[in-house]
Amino acid sequence: MTGAQPRGRTSLSTAQARRIALAGQGFVDPAHTPPTMRTLARTVARTGVLQVDSVNVLQRAHYMPLYSRMGPYDTSLLTRAAEQRPRRLVEYWAHVQALMPVELWPVMQHRMASYRTQQHKWWGTEVTPELADSLLAEIAERGAATARDLDAGLPRTKENWGWNWSATRRTLDYLYMVGDVAIAGRNSQFEIRYDLSERVIPRAVLEMPTPTRQEADRELVRRAARSHGVATERCLRDYYRMGTLAEVRPAIADLVEAGELEPVTVEGWSRPAYLHRDARLPRRVRARTLLSPFDPVVWERERTEQLFGFRYRIEIYVPADQRVHGYYVLPFLLGDSIVARVDLKADRRAGCLLVQAAFAEPGAPDDTAEELAAELRRLAGWLGLAGIAVGERGDLSAALRPLLHRPGG
Repeated sequence: MTGAQPRGRTSLSTAQARRIALAGQGFVDPAHTPPTMRTLARTVARTGVLQVDSVNVLQRAHYMPLYSRMGPYDTSLLTRAAEQRPRRLVEYWAHVQALMPVELWPVMQHRMASYRTQQHKWWGTEVTPELADSLLAEIAERGAATARDLDAGLPRTKENWGWNWSATRRTLDYLYMVGDVAIAGRNSQFEIRYDLSERVIPRAVLEMPTPTRQEADRELVRRAARSHGVATERCLRDYYRMGTLAEVRPAIADLVEAGELEPVTVEGWSRPAYLHRDARLPRRVRARTLLSPFDPVVWERERTEQLFGFRYRIEIYVPADQRVHGYYVLPFLLGDSIVARVDLKADRRAGCLLVQAAFAEPGAPDDTAEELAAELRRLAGWLGLAGIAVGERGDLSAALRPLLHRPGG
């Protein structure tokens, strides 16, 4: 048993809230060796969604949270879950672009309907009924296809509606956001393969009744609360990028009244918080892993700072000479604390994991370098990289270098 459910509490220390949050995210689940589809399903039930991002300097964003919780796993498990029958996951704008459990498709119908009423606001006048109909007809005939494929197959009649590449892309994005097409998968270049929704979403899911807006809001808040363990209103709203706080508060109130959420105060938090009734308070968290910049644990920067005392900013879009820590920096979680951060890059041609910078956090334990070296070896092995090279930047690099520049390192 990893710990008791914290029932009847009105206040939590920061350390308790941190352990509850990590338990909610799956960091105290027993390991499966090797990880299986059951492990993946359990992990996604914890995270709720997997953010998708095109940056591939180390590994695609949606693969990393699974690694952080499951350890080295066969990435074909995720491909099977998202692209093959029985389809378990599908991409949608569930946080931002993200893989979500396919059973959330009906819950997102209100979001899709809202986008349909805002067509010109978000997609401009290039998106016309004629172009949308032509694209749908082309997809219906040829099956799953990328925008590039469809661009080659169109137009059937372009002279009347001003066809161009940009219009095709924008219209496909519109059709995806309103649910007329869904993402069947991605090709080796990470290009989206669009197909008709009824050929992507399982029939049983399509036949599920559409919940009311109030029911949908409650379900999303419920899932956010379960994934967070303990959270403020803002955290609950942000997890699935819901509407305004005023729109989310009725769902929170309903769940409090139903006993699913308990109002609590958390040490150091200026806003009221809510504890999910199934939240676990483990006595210890024995994690040792690296977190993607797109991991749910560090999505909400204020929450990350309050829970871990860790100030985190993604510097991908910061000019190189102005970056503090590096281009693609991953927090290092050890136990229940974030004790270091490393700027990593996979040099696939050379077969080497590049540790371009490594920084210890204030109060990091004495064995941080040894623990981080072990984790870097594990990560490199999962990525299929035979070597590890440590650069000069950061106060932890000198201690890491002799640990990794040796046989087996």
